[in-house]
Amino acid sequence: MTEPTFDSDAHSGFGRWRTLLSCALLACGSCAAQARELTIGVVYAPDDARYASKRLEKSFPGQPLGRPKAGAEVAIAESEFQLANAGLKIALQEVPLDTVQQARTQIVALAQKGVRHFLLDLPGPAVAELSKSLQSTDVVLFNVSAPEDNLRRAACSPNLFHTLPDESMMADATAQFLTAHKWTRVLLLTSTAAADAARISATRQAIKRYGIKVVADKIFKLSNDPRERELGNVALLTAGIDADVVWVVDADGEFARDVPYRVNLPRPVVGSAGLVAEAWQTSWERYGAPQLSRRFKKMTSRPMAGADWAAWIATKAIIEVAIKLPDARAHRRALRNPDLALDGFKGARLSFRAWDQQLRQPVFLAHGGIGGGIAGVAPFDGFLHPSNNLDTLGADQKESPCKLSDSGNNAPGSKK
Repeated sequence: MTEPTFDSDAHSGFGRWRTLLSCALLACGSCAAQARELTIGVVYAPDDARYASKRLEKSFPGQPLGRPKAGAEVAIAESEFQLANAGLKIALQEVPLDTVQQARTQIVALAQKGVRHFLLDLPGPAVAELSKSLQSTDVVLFNVSAPEDNLRRAACSPNLFHTLPDESMMADATAQFLTAHKWTRVLLLTSTAAADAARISATRQAIKRYGIKVVADKIFKLSNDPRERELGNVALLTAGIDADVVWVVDADGEFARDVPYRVNLPRPVVGSAGLVAEAWQTSWERYGAPQLSRRFKKMTSRPMAGADWAAWIATKAIIEVAIKLPDARAHRRALRNPDLALDGFKGARLSFRAWDQQLRQPVFLAHGGIGGGIAGVAPFDGFLHPSNNLDTLGADQKESPCKLSDSGNNAPGSKK
């Protein structure tokens, strides 16, 4: 007796699954042909000193490890299925900045072609000037690499959002850590360099806010002048001073990297070296963070840093609102919606503050550099806020001179 033939693919669950998959792929191909296209501009300065090769090689704590555009690329790649399902295609377009006026002209030209979203990977002064020059347009700008407080305060702009924590958020995170550990007597090391002014101001404000006592305030200076050599000697600067902790403020990082283990007394170091406040740390192992860090490293062959994460979450925010709202002119209001909740793999619902459009987010207190450890995540237990504990980091609504209304027309200095 001849046994009946059996087509395993046609009759098995696998066969049915393959048939359904084929149909889905055909449908997806049809969707792709009709997909909406959204372009995100990435504005950068080709000669930006923050990304000089010699500087990147040193990998100072809290400093960039490469151009944050890579974070945006990862965000788009990992959202591929979600975008395809929504019939949306996203591309990045570089906008090199030679002068602010040249960049503005190029951005306006792109806006006329429908490009409304731009990631700004620029130093603080360039962000302030460019965003001010674009206030009369309907473009949406995301500052992903400039931490200056002024951009969220006196120089804030109605179309400028910030995804990197500002200097005050970082300083408050550090101050909360010290207060929680009762390390409240600080030896403060600062410089007179103009590049350090914003960070020093934020540090002093945080120290005052949390009632930390400065037992000594010392100026450091890196100099080849023999008469100033003692200003760069950590042991001499810290000699005879008994404090709970040494807080060093050095935006450049060259001096700060040599402070740990060179202080006169055995004391922990925080600020720009030792224990450093960071937007992202690859050793964070909760809420899906390891998968994000691995995806980033696989695509870029380097670890993910704070500005990379800021570009990643900015792109995720654009994707979030673009999927729901085809009209890009509605995206600014959607980003400011208090019901917007972004998942930044930090274990909290992230949203933009209405008054300055800074992204609320936890801040890591990390040590040991790349791949080091995390001593804590701010805000810490016991630091409470009437509406959102994340607002204990940085300028609260009553403290900020930036009061962006729903209409977006009352940035500081503008006429209502």
